[in-house]
Amino acid sequence: MKMSFSEQDASVSKASSLYHTAGELLAKADIQLDGSRPWDMRIKSTEVLDRALSEGNLGLGEAYMDGLWEADQLDEFFFRLLRANLYEQVKPSKLVLHALRAKLTNLQSIKRAWQVGEAHYDLGNDFYAAMLDKRMTYTCGYWKNATTLDEAQEAKLDLICRKLDLKPGMKVLDIGCGWGSFMAYAAEHYGVECVGVTISREQAEYGKSLMKRGLPVEFRLQDYRELNETFDAIVSIGMFEHVGHKNHRAYMEVAHRCLRDDGLFLLHTIGKKVRESTPDPWIDRYIFPNGDLPSIGQIGDAAGELFITEDLHNFGADYDKTLMAWHANFERSWPQFKERFGERFYRMWRYYLLSCAASFRARDIQLWQWVLSKQGVLGGYQRVD
Repeated sequence: MKMSFSEQDASVSKASSLYHTAGELLAKADIQLDGSRPWDMRIKSTEVLDRALSEGNLGLGEAYMDGLWEADQLDEFFFRLLRANLYEQVKPSKLVLHALRAKLTNLQSIKRAWQVGEAHYDLGNDFYAAMLDKRMTYTCGYWKNATTLDEAQEAKLDLICRKLDLKPGMKVLDIGCGWGSFMAYAAEHYGVECVGVTISREQAEYGKSLMKRGLPVEFRLQDYRELNETFDAIVSIGMFEHVGHKNHRAYMEVAHRCLRDDGLFLLHTIGKKVRESTPDPWIDRYIFPNGDLPSIGQIGDAAGELFITEDLHNFGADYDKTLMAWHANFERSWPQFKERFGERFYRMWRYYLLSCAASFRARDIQLWQWVLSKQGVLGGYQRVD
């Protein structure tokens, strides 16, 4: 069915209006439509602009996955976008239900908690081994004195051990243990025994290889809410982002009942700067289902009278370097996964890694390490960095 001349004129007029509106917005971030600089946005259809303005990052991300636009340096494109706060000027009209769902529903219930493991962490141990460091540490590295990804991750693991003041013979709980990088490092270098819980079957399977090496580490395929035993210290590295604001208090109650009275609890988490906000719809749909970044206020409310905050350390800028290192490894190893995952996954994963790197570079989101105690450290906690 052909369009009439009037319909064609209306379509052209709408496309021209979208191009003009989007161009004015992007200019505030020093981004040009169809420009020649590495961070400029080159579009193949004005449909991209319509989707971005009506659906925000969900529409923009899906259009990128569909191959409808390009930017040579996605990270720089998003850095400029975020630093200029353009997302605050776009009010996506089609995301009202997403916001209500996130606000009113417990998206991280025990039944739903396993979804992120199946959708994200179970992509394949070989895939993550190719992207991550040699210990398969899927959290922010500590780059203060590091020059490589392996060094940054070991520095982070050692930093945590020192912050917890680990001693030989201690029993440590790792809530959301991943592939066990912390447990293995702490067992090897500090002589502790570790128990880790994960909701990823692939991670639990990988853990068996660490146990075969004779390390005193135990992997449990288990929801954190089922824990009820005592440990000398507790660590949780990059898991709190999956807990959800409706479960923050329950999470802290689990940590409180499992921690010895004079023990320390280290919480390592990505965080946002505002309390009331909606999880990013693209990240929620394609990367981390049911994720929910906490704010400092939300963590403080959840800890309440259960814990005293001994130390709060922000090294979010280090996540930019970590994500860029992961991206370099991903690009290098992609040929061996191309047939398994396909082009759409490739564009999705690039969008994920590079847009997240930009978010930390722009200081839009943070990385915090909290050191918490149940009764307060007598004489005061001595900060470690």
